Amino acid sequence: MSALSTSPADFASRNFDYLIIGGGTAGLAVAARLSEDPSLLVGVLEAGPGAPDEETINKPSQILQTLGTKYDWQFETVPQIGLGGRTLAWPRGKVLGGTSALNLMTWNRGNKEDYDAWEKLGNRGWGWDGLLPFFKKSETFHPPNTATQAINREYFDHQAIGTNGPVHASYAKEYSTTHQICYDTLLGLGIPENRAHHAGSNVGVWTNLISVNPEDNIRSYASSAYFAPNSSRPNLLVLTEALVEEITLSEDGGEWTATGARFTHSGVPYAVQASREVILSAGSVQSPQLLELSGIGDPQILSDAGVQVKVSNPNVGENLQDHLMTISVFEVDPSLQKAELGAPGTPYCYLPISAIASQEKFEELASKANALGQSPPEKMGILKGRFDPSARLGQFEYIFDLENWNKNFRPEANSGKKYASVLQILQYPFSRGSIHIQKMSGSGPDNGGRPTIADKPTIDPEYYSGAHGKLDLEIMTQCVRFPNKLCQSSPLSTVVRSRVYPPSSVDDDDDLRDWVVKNTTTDWHPVGTCAMGGHGGIQSGVVDDQLRVYGVKRLRVVDASVMPLQISAHLQATVYAIAEKGAHLIREDNLDRRS
Repeated sequence: MSALSTSPADFASRNFDYLIIGGGTAGLAVAARLSEDPSLLVGVLEAGPGAPDEETINKPSQILQTLGTKYDWQFETVPQIGLGGRTLAWPRGKVLGGTSALNLMTWNRGNKEDYDAWEKLGNRGWGWDGLLPFFKKSETFHPPNTATQAINREYFDHQAIGTNGPVHASYAKEYSTTHQICYDTLLGLGIPENRAHHAGSNVGVWTNLISVNPEDNIRSYASSAYFAPNSSRPNLLVLTEALVEEITLSEDGGEWTATGARFTHSGVPYAVQASREVILSAGSVQSPQLLELSGIGDPQILSDAGVQVKVSNPNVGENLQDHLMTISVFEVDPSLQKAELGAPGTPYCYLPISAIASQEKFEELASKANALGQSPPEKMGILKGRFDPSARLGQFEYIFDLENWNKNFRPEANSGKKYASVLQILQYPFSRGSIHIQKMSGSGPDNGGRPTIADKPTIDPEYYSGAHGKLDLEIMTQCVRFPNKLCQSSPLSTVVRSRVYPPSSVDDDDDLRDWVVKNTTTDWHPVGTCAMGGHGGIQSGVVDDQLRVYGVKRLRVVDASVMPLQISAHLQATVYAIAEKGAHLIREDNLDRRS
């Protein structure tokens, strides 16, 4: 029997050992690992449909075609003061496989120091050494063709790669000539080449990996990698198009225990039980939303929403961190051609701010960072330490691509001109935002005016807001200068004609700052809204280092929301590692119970 062939009534009638809420990047990985034990019954509730044959998901050439469709939750931020009042779209996957079905397939890891910072905060086992086995467990790395390896600079560290995991990681099958030209230009500027970018340092220039199976050139994502090969397991059931309304909690002697979930399917309500644990893997937007709808969160926010307070924790939905991005556009030689089977953007380059800004500007930014408040002190200490001149961390990411990625730049039609973009992405933001359920409305036909899972949460990243956010703005303003220097340097200058956006007239700090405010967008990497609390426990976070929710028995969160600090990397490889480690922790607890 296929795991997807179950009916809502059949699913609800089961007494699962483990119930996983969210069949996305992390949820399906956890489900696959837990169901390896045939004695355990594992259930997964996913709001979106299964879409195994959807070409806009499977074909790398059709990336971004799923945004704004039925496969996207189509979230949006509130107006951002720091962005001149603009709102930003926040795509999130509403499909089996979650956002791993929608993303641009970049497969990389953060710096060793990023994960060691999590452990330094008191989260045991979450440093680089503790996570590396789980990074490797999640991937099957495909070595590059030896004939083209040197030409395309496809280098790697044999000790750091996984060889037998569910997700395929590979180099693109072909590259445009601009890949080599841009790569050589970066080397000519003194940027070091990184031949082990998967092994704990991403600093320098390198050729990026993508989550694509090179045998058929199809996207490798959570559904195809973790679910499809295991879908015939009799102890794994997945119900799609099931909208979870809340986690059910029971109280005994003042202690709360997760017992299951309430969900709807085609408008019909159901309840399902879990005898061991409920595992929340709904992502950085909806994991805090579901905790709050279930009565776990800030008492004031819950009260305003008309939700009974069961567990008081003001940290739920707070600590939101995201990667900020701007995109510069250049006119290039019209004869340049984009590789048909190429990666979306290449090469990649991660640099410390000290390598980009002048010495004077760097010292000015470091001084402003040191002047910021110390709340919370441990996290702020780590962020400030990244301004140490000796710190070699990828504080900024640059990606070159032979395409116009900036929606604000609209070239004249039929001009015959061709454009390239340089994406500039801030990796360690100081800005901190929040995601919370909406306040109670005046009326509601079925729920007394209280918000439900169907009411999109209030997403407020607070980009460039407050003293911390203004520092992000100053950093971005300085770092947006580097692409111009890059494109004016040889050999890239031989194919780049001019910078067109921002216009060449925009050059001083005030004008650039204004352009940054009007053009900053998100790189779609939200984390931290159910963060591990570390030394501070429930005073600092939402889950402990075993990913157990403070104040509730038998409830864990396993997804990007548990990350206490942002990393210098695209998220998906780290989310899979979190899921692999989370499943390992859960199975260890299960073995302890048996013994």
